[in-house]
Amino acid sequence: MQESPTQQTCYHCGDACTEHIKANGLQFCCNGCRQVYLLLQENGLCGYYDLQQVPGIKVRGRFAGNRFNYLDDETMQKRLSSFNTDTQVNIIFSLPQIHCSSCIFLLEQLNKIEPGIISSQTNFERKEIFISYDPRLISLKKLVQLLAFVGYEPDINQEASTGRPKRSYNRGAIAALGVAGFCFSNIMMLSFPEYFSGGEIEEPWLKQTFSYIILALSIPVLLYSSAAIFKSAFKGLRQGMINIDAPIALAILMGFGRSYYEIITGTGAGYLDSATGIVFFMLVGRWFQNKTYNALSFDRQYKSYFPLGVSVINNNKEENIPVTRLKIGDRIVIRNEEMVPADAVLLEGKACIDYSFVTGEQEAVRIEAGAMVQAGGKQKGSAVYLRVVKEPSQSYITQLWNNDIFSKEKNQDQSFIHPWSRYFTAVLLSIAFLTALFWAWHDPSKLLTAVTAVLIVACPCSLLLSATFTYGNMLRIFGRNKLFLKNAAVIEAVAGITDIVFDKTGTITQTGKASIQFKGQPLSIEEREKVRQAATQSAHSLSKALAGPYESSEAVGYIDAFEELPGEGLTASWGAASVKLGSNGYVRGLPAGKLSTAAEVHVKIDDAYRGYYEIQQVYRPGMGPMAADLLPFNLHVLSGDNDSEKANLQHLFGTDIPMKFAVSPQQKLNYVKELQGQHASVMMLGDGLNDAGALKQANAGIAISNDAARFTPACDAIMDGTVLHQLGAFIRFAKSGRAIVLASFILSILYNIIGLSFAVQAKLSPVVAAILMPASSISIILFVTLCSSAVAHRLGLGKN
Repeated sequence: MQESPTQQTCYHCGDACTEHIKANGLQFCCNGCRQVYLLLQENGLCGYYDLQQVPGIKVRGRFAGNRFNYLDDETMQKRLSSFNTDTQVNIIFSLPQIHCSSCIFLLEQLNKIEPGIISSQTNFERKEIFISYDPRLISLKKLVQLLAFVGYEPDINQEASTGRPKRSYNRGAIAALGVAGFCFSNIMMLSFPEYFSGGEIEEPWLKQTFSYIILALSIPVLLYSSAAIFKSAFKGLRQGMINIDAPIALAILMGFGRSYYEIITGTGAGYLDSATGIVFFMLVGRWFQNKTYNALSFDRQYKSYFPLGVSVINNNKEENIPVTRLKIGDRIVIRNEEMVPADAVLLEGKACIDYSFVTGEQEAVRIEAGAMVQAGGKQKGSAVYLRVVKEPSQSYITQLWNNDIFSKEKNQDQSFIHPWSRYFTAVLLSIAFLTALFWAWHDPSKLLTAVTAVLIVACPCSLLLSATFTYGNMLRIFGRNKLFLKNAAVIEAVAGITDIVFDKTGTITQTGKASIQFKGQPLSIEEREKVRQAATQSAHSLSKALAGPYESSEAVGYIDAFEELPGEGLTASWGAASVKLGSNGYVRGLPAGKLSTAAEVHVKIDDAYRGYYEIQQVYRPGMGPMAADLLPFNLHVLSGDNDSEKANLQHLFGTDIPMKFAVSPQQKLNYVKELQGQHASVMMLGDGLNDAGALKQANAGIAISNDAARFTPACDAIMDGTVLHQLGAFIRFAKSGRAIVLASFILSILYNIIGLSFAVQAKLSPVVAAILMPASSISIILFVTLCSSAVAHRLGLGKN
């Protein structure tokens, strides 16, 4: 996008140019804007200016080299960052300046401007940016300087440095609402003489004085309070679309324009009381909508309690507690494939940490005793013992779980309601045009009143709010009942499922509750301790059944090497001594076979096969009624174990449902793919250890969390194992969401039809229409909240 050299406004920010500063024939208001333009041009990012004319932010006075020296302090860096290693630092900044698609484009291309920046992602709704950078190439101070230089200086304060969640307030919106309320109330007071006298004030100079005071009071409302509405409408028009603010902006212009004409020409008193009232009540409605939406988002992100536990060592006794109860100084144990829930120092064991959950890098990092282990990493190998040095943050875990790296394009479709609502504005403008034609022909005096009321009373907001608030409230209800969905799109995915695939071990069976017998050559005390210690390293439910309470490892020493093959078994070594636990095929190299009627864990010690543990697993309470409740769906059961539990499973689920045993993680994924190939919409439920691929492939993948900080980022939802028996109620509740959205959509349409029927007849005052418009939005919010809460209560989900 090029402009003529004679332009008098800044090419970057659009401000008037008082200095003659040019580059490539373009005019700039200051050297700061010129430098940003040259920086973007040098890095091939001038497409930034194609997204919106003069999208930049004035940078004059924003770049000062010494202002950010405090960021060189190592303590401050650690407090601000959410992840900190020698090669990568992750940090989140609040950027209140983000205002359009051009901002997003520029901020997400920072890695092209500065090689030390690995990646950057913006959250437009929260006006935040997530940046990963290499501290060897760029310091935190220089990073902030770069952001300030391009016009996006981060809002760094004490709350941000402590990592505590905070509510953000849009001071500009509150100020606009205050100005509109002050001016509207005073205009109403000054209009009383006109009302009470029937328009005949005996002193002409007094009437004229009141009129011009009212006109003066209306100007801040038009130019300041309604500015956001005009900007939104103008941006939509520039992008070739008519958004929901366009008819509102037109109505405001009509109301103020006619009023100014009447007052200035002396032909009437105008309608500035109604015009300012329109703006005031519109802003009140939007403030209420935003406040409600932010409350739902805040509740979901920071008050949701993930069913994640962590093992804490107290007085040589292991105890499992919720992650939220962790305190600084606690000693914790993290097993293979478990996530480190908080920044901690390694005390014992060999840490091999997989940070792919945080960084996307697949290579694990080896950490020595005494070194820091960052939250979000997963242990690969034998169990390690850590000392917590920073309180865990559920919001940080939520952020990791919602990382776009793991989302891909799954569940990204818009709500089914959006195609219906996109044409609303065009239809509304057409009705307003026809209304104008009718009254221009029959009674021109009613034209402005009718058209303004039409443009105001119709509420496209309520149509869009139908899905937003319904699913927002449903996410909150699901969370209170210990089912945590990644986003609202998962609700529609759950509502549309046809097939449900269950993993057996750790999903429909309980972890840590089993009847155990050893069949084979008797083991010595030392051998039993080695088996126990080897089993302790794994988070698999069968390993947990073999692992007793925590004891000192001094009797046999610490494990030197550990390896676990998901779905097969594990190997632990103490120098030359070793223990191998797992399936018959893994331990003995023989084809999978059934030696008993229970689950089996075979044992090999120092290359000598010693026998197997026979583990009679215990099923979760309520599995039988749950299976009966799910009869409308096609049920499937997969298991990595042998078919020893087949009879019990058939008793629970019936003899006619497909069951497969001794399946590998890859075979589980392939099974889900095959079902989808038959046009099935699949829900997969697994414990996240051997089912990560299948959970990711499924239309709705639910990780069943028991008492461990172990789940896969590929899952769409996390369910506490204690509420699995309520799966049928959860699915019915998800299905009800579509009905509630549709009902609220119909209610909104009916409201608009009734309101428009009065407006086109010029029987509705514009200011009354302005009151009714936010009232409709409020009624939609109340309707969907009450309906979803009532349905949840009927399904037994409203008691928490």
